[in-house]
Amino acid sequence: MSKVAYDYMEKYIRDLIPENKGVLKELEDYAKENSVPIVHKEVANFLEFMISLKKPKKILELGTAIGYSSIFMSLSSKEGSKITTIERDDKMIEIAKNNIERYGFKDKIKIIQGDCLEVLKNLEDKYDMIFMDAGKGHYNEFLPYCLKLLNKEGIIIADNVLFRGMVANDELVIRRKITIVKRMRKYMDMISDKDNFITSIIPMGDGIAITKRRNEDA
Repeated sequence: MSKVAYDYMEKYIRDLIPENKGVLKELEDYAKENSVPIVHKEVANFLEFMISLKKPKKILELGTAIGYSSIFMSLSSKEGSKITTIERDDKMIEIAKNNIERYGFKDKIKIIQGDCLEVLKNLEDKYDMIFMDAGKGHYNEFLPYCLKLLNKEGIIIADNVLFRGMVANDELVIRRKITIVKRMRKYMDMISDKDNFITSIIPMGDGIAITKRRNEDA
C-alpha cells in the first residue's frame, strides 16, 4: 500500500472500481509480472474523471513507462485527445511503442525520447492537460516549463506528490530519498502559492496535486 491513505480505505476504494478488461488488463498483468510501476487504480479512475470533465484536446505526459497511462487516457477521451508522452529509458520506449502500435493507438499517442527537462525546454505546442509522472525529484524544475506549455484554463496533474508519505512526515523519510523529498516539498510549496495558483492536493494513491493558474491572463 502507499502509506498515504489507510490500507482499508485504499482497499475499499479500489474494490469499488470495476476491473479493467482487454488492453488495459493485459498491460496491468504485464506491469505486475515485470515489476513495472503504473498509476494506482484509483488514480487512473481520477484521470478518467478529469478527462471527461475537461475534454482536453492535447495532453502532455511526463514519463511513459510501458504506455499504460497514455493508452488509458486515450481510451478515456471520447473527443479523441492527442497525447504526447516523454520517456528517456530505451527499454521502456521500445515496450511502449510496441504496445501503442499493437493496440492501435499510433495515430493518437506520440512518444518523444529524451530527458523530460531537456524536451520540455524545446517543446512549442500548447496543452490542455499535463500529467507529471516522471523524475519525482525534478517536479520543481519541470513546473516553469510546463506552465509555459499550458493553455488557458489548462491543468497540471502531478502524481506521487506525497511520495509514500515521506513528504508529509519526516519520520517516514529514508536516508537515500532525502533529496527527492526535499525537492518534492519545494514543488508543493511552489504550487501552493495562492497568489498565482489554485491547487488541490488529494491523499489518493501516492498523492495527487491538481494545479491551474489563478490569473489566466498570465
